[in-house]
Amino acid sequence: MSQDKSREFLHSGNDKEKFKFFYKATLLEQLNDRLQDVKCALDSGNERVNKMEASIRPILNEVNELDEKIKKREQIEETSQRLEQLSKMLAWLCVYEVDGKLQEVGVKLEKLKERIPTCQAKIDYHLGKEEELKALLAEKNSRVASMMEKTSEVRRLKDEYQHNISMARRKMFEIDDERNRKIDFVQKMVKQAESLERQISDFQEEHARDTQAEECKREEHLKGLQDEANAAYLCFQRWKEEEGVLSEALSGKTNECKEFGEQIEGCDRKHREALSRIRELQQNQTNKVTAFGGEIVIRLLRVIEKYHRRFTRPPIGPIGAHLALVNGDMWAPAVENAIGRFLNAFIVNDHKDFLLLRECAKEVNYHRIRIYIYDFSIPRLNIPRHMLPQTQHPTTLSVLHADNPTILNVLVDMGSAESQVLVRDYEVGKSVTFEQRIPNLREVYTLDGYKMFCRGAVQTTLPPNRKSRNDRLRGSYEDQIKDLEKKASMYQEEAQQLQARKRVVVDERRDLDEKLRRVKRLCLEAGMDHSSKQYLLDDAKSSYAAEASSASRANVDDLSKDYLKAQDQIGEQERLIADLQMRRTEVELTINNLKSSFENLCESAKVDSDAFDEAERELVQLKEELCAAEKDKAHYEMVMRENVLRSIKAAEEEYKKLQLDREDKSKKASIICPENEVKALACRSGNTRDELNTEYNKLKRWLQHHESDRDSESIDDLRLIYQRKKRKISAKQHNCEAFREKFNELQKALDLRWSKFQRNANLSECQLTWQFNGHLRKKGFSGRIKVNYEEKTLSIVVKMPQDASSKTVRDTRGLSGGERSFSTLCFALALHEMTEAPFRAMDEFDVFMDAVSRKISLDALVDFALAQGSQWIFITPHDISMVKASDRVKKQQMPAPRS
Repeated sequence: MSQDKSREFLHSGNDKEKFKFFYKATLLEQLNDRLQDVKCALDSGNERVNKMEASIRPILNEVNELDEKIKKREQIEETSQRLEQLSKMLAWLCVYEVDGKLQEVGVKLEKLKERIPTCQAKIDYHLGKEEELKALLAEKNSRVASMMEKTSEVRRLKDEYQHNISMARRKMFEIDDERNRKIDFVQKMVKQAESLERQISDFQEEHARDTQAEECKREEHLKGLQDEANAAYLCFQRWKEEEGVLSEALSGKTNECKEFGEQIEGCDRKHREALSRIRELQQNQTNKVTAFGGEIVIRLLRVIEKYHRRFTRPPIGPIGAHLALVNGDMWAPAVENAIGRFLNAFIVNDHKDFLLLRECAKEVNYHRIRIYIYDFSIPRLNIPRHMLPQTQHPTTLSVLHADNPTILNVLVDMGSAESQVLVRDYEVGKSVTFEQRIPNLREVYTLDGYKMFCRGAVQTTLPPNRKSRNDRLRGSYEDQIKDLEKKASMYQEEAQQLQARKRVVVDERRDLDEKLRRVKRLCLEAGMDHSSKQYLLDDAKSSYAAEASSASRANVDDLSKDYLKAQDQIGEQERLIADLQMRRTEVELTINNLKSSFENLCESAKVDSDAFDEAERELVQLKEELCAAEKDKAHYEMVMRENVLRSIKAAEEEYKKLQLDREDKSKKASIICPENEVKALACRSGNTRDELNTEYNKLKRWLQHHESDRDSESIDDLRLIYQRKKRKISAKQHNCEAFREKFNELQKALDLRWSKFQRNANLSECQLTWQFNGHLRKKGFSGRIKVNYEEKTLSIVVKMPQDASSKTVRDTRGLSGGERSFSTLCFALALHEMTEAPFRAMDEFDVFMDAVSRKISLDALVDFALAQGSQWIFITPHDISMVKASDRVKKQQMPAPRS
């Protein structure tokens, strides 16, 4: 450390220069340079290896492509062989299935034939039983016939006695009736005679007579009352007619007001519907998605976007938002009528996405969502021309465009859009549907909303649905919005005009109502007046009639004649009653005689009757048993005929058909391959025919799909090319892998060295700070050294003893010359302690120090040199007498220069 170097170091405020001094003194710079050289060498080696790998990568890609081709060709060959095996197995499986059916039919035929003896035995049993019962029935019939002859004679006598008794009783009843009528007539005549006698006595006692003057007065009074009642009735009728006219007029005005109200309500409703439709179209114009479900679809799409990572493939929908019409909006109504049910629907890739979309719809309360499951990986379906309707009219599929082919596939597979024909009007649709009989035609839709189709011989035409929407697929809504605005203003003006007319009618109805109430009041008063006068008239008439009836009685002579006549009739009827009583006694005696004879006859015929009843019951029982035997025999004959013999005949015919079918299929299968080749395959597979059919169709489709992947080269040529190229690059690959392994090991070693280097650098910083503080303590100082390896800076901070009470710490630029020199010396000693060198020298290191600092510095240097054991040379212009000489310390003082 020279004087100039010390001055430069002490006065320099550049932390980077201090870092370089520290970095070079501790040999960390040299170690860092070597590690950087190693890193550059490794990077260069890696780059060369990368170039080597890049040079063989094209060949390696070719090898991989060849490997893929070989695997695909092997798979195609295996599939072809498997298809051939499956075709053989399927051919003979048909034969084996027929064999199984033949065996089943043979077993069934044997079982049916075994039933013939059983049925025949039962038929014979019931036939013998029937013959036995017929013999018993004939014997019983003869016995019953003889008993019936005797019984019929007894019955004839009984009937005769009963008839005589009934005739006598009837005669007695007639006599009793006649006698009772005579008695009733006598009683009536007695009462009539008594009444006539009372009338005669009452008439003789009555003295009231009416005069001619009283009768005239009564007639005049009644006439006046009648005139007043007629006048009141005419007034009441007049007001009643006027009330009817006013009521009819009021009813007409009320109906007119009601009609105006309904018309106004209809106009208001149409106006509201037009405004609502305008808002809806404006909303659809802003966001087309809202036309296919409203705001709830927007919320559903947000939820789908929220959970989009959970879907296997993002759902497509609503379908209508992804569709557009080709060549204008002309066919929009017909297309809407044809596939309207699909426009609000969504499409998902699998059932898992279906369930997840259902959960999303429930979250936004969209419960009526329509979801279709369809494989998104299927390309757009190519429909052959012969499978389309052969007509010049467009189909639903031909007027639609969609960027996603899955949407059109769904409309074809699930909506038959390719077979729906669109026409202009009803007449053209009827001609296309019912007259032309176009093949592949499913339905016809017209622009005015009609739907027509033909299923067999049934022709169906459905009328337009007035509630359906036919504008959701239109490209522009401006014209429609303008038309709706015109209609809304027209409806509003019409409603205002109707309101004005209704107000006029309401005023007229109010006037009529007031007139009607006034007329009703007058009519009520007239009616009450008429009722009171009519009541007075009726009362007068009834009183006069009562008086007149009392005066109009029969005279006494007439009543006396009637009384005598009644007495004569009473006497005559009493004589007739006595004769009838005698006749009744005679008839009653005759009845008693007939009853005694009838009882004797019944007792004698009772025994025969019981025997006949018993025989008759036995005969009925035999007939029932015979009928049951005949039914059982007929039943078993029918079973034999219908079930057994017919089933045997059908089974034999089926068996013959199966034998012919088996021979035919066996010949066809033998053409494909011999049977012995298939038996081993069928035993190994153990699959059913349906499973083999499914596997065959699947492998056939796969083979047709990959048929284009076959190359002109054979698989053996591909394998030779693959082996040749594999050998060509194997050595290079091995070298590159070996180099890569070595470089990886070197990189790991370099990383380990870098980690150790960084650890040593951090420890060097700590060691330098510790030693720096140790040297500073000799003068009562303290400090620290901060090293930043990233920014390559070193800063020295020293705290003086007088600053112990404060927090101020000054760096070397804030110290005096002596303090800075001592601090620099401490820093140099700390670095010397961290390095190894055989010779060390310091020139004029104490020129800026005071005497105390110089003594402390010299003592520190000497003690440090003695402790280190290396050779030190100190050069100073100051007095060194304070340094004691020894064996290890040599002092040499030069003479002062000449003046």
